[in-house]
Amino acid sequence: MASGSIHVKVSGKLQDHNQQQVGHDGLHGNADEHIRALIRRDLQSRDEACDMLQRELAPAMRAEDSEFVAVSAEDVIRRNKRRQA
Repeated sequence: MASGSIHVKVSGKLQDHNQQQVGHDGLHGNADEHIRALIRRDLQSRDEACDMLQRELAPAMRAEDSEFVAVSAEDVIRRNKRRQA
């Protein structure tokens, strides 16, 4: 894996928020630590979403073809509207 630097310019609300997260009163010692924590959290969220999707799809992946029922797009839309109501 290549090592390198990324330089990011932030201003306005992003800069204000970043400054609140670093230093004596913040959770991080410096802006680099804060950015790394955000990237780690982003990766964790992505991994959790993938894991959840795999868990949701696992029963369908194991199901026999005979268990599937053909539906139209309109059927799916109608079902989803009922769920929202």
